Amino acid sequence: MNRLITLSLCFFSLTLSAVSPSIQFPKVQSNVDYAKVADLAFSPAIEKIAYGTDALQFALLWRAKSLKNAPQKPLVVLIHGGCWLSAYDIQHTYALSTGLAQAGFNVWSLEYRRSGDPGGGWPGTYEDIITGILASSKYNNGEFGLTETILVGHSAGGHLALLAGGKIEQLKGVIGLAAITDIKEYALGSNSCQQVTPQFMQGMPTEKPNEYYLANPSQQPLHVNTVFLQGDKDKIVPAFELYTLDRKVIMLAGVGHFDWIHPGSDAFTTLTQELKGLAK
Repeated sequence: MNRLITLSLCFFSLTLSAVSPSIQFPKVQSNVDYAKVADLAFSPAIEKIAYGTDALQFALLWRAKSLKNAPQKPLVVLIHGGCWLSAYDIQHTYALSTGLAQAGFNVWSLEYRRSGDPGGGWPGTYEDIITGILASSKYNNGEFGLTETILVGHSAGGHLALLAGGKIEQLKGVIGLAAITDIKEYALGSNSCQQVTPQFMQGMPTEKPNEYYLANPSQQPLHVNTVFLQGDKDKIVPAFELYTLDRKVIMLAGVGHFDWIHPGSDAFTTLTQELKGLAK
């Protein structure tokens, strides 16, 4: 039964379901298409936690499955992608959250206002991410400390994760999955996601130079424990000079943009290995 719990600072949590049975994710070849991710089964989150007053300012919590030798720490704060657009919401990463929980991690998956939503776009979207991350440390009387939290973001969510990781230095680490590392260069590209970057930024780099500077991970401080996971077949987010950013880079041959969010992929195995490495 759903129940409302009053927390400090007006945070609240809604119990959504009991523990679900494990999902057996199909093994897939590299360079997965989006349709295969969208069709995946998932276990529902157990709680919904508001971190603000807007309907889109919430986190979903997946509890780690009780697996032998599973880490259960750190907390994974997950930021979904989708070109920063309101058309792409948190749902397409439900399977990823499920897979991470089955791998032994607690997952705090953030929804946030995006381009097309009132208050979305730069800087409102980024401000939601910061607030949502900090809310995780206040949950359940401080159950999840920032020093035991790793930020994971995919694509446009990776862009937000990189910026937030540079600001919240207490975090244990940051993992960018096909992350947009140079938003200025990205805005000049021709694919569909690149072309909506000016909508998120409310202008082109020549029109909003200061805004692009502040929103550009390649020009802002990065968390000391930042890892870039990238596939060499990614046609949506090119690898913009990752090796010049002085952080760990893992480039997987044959991997595309959506492999990282499919728990049946080799890329997902690499992600869990890096999480366990940062957890030590």
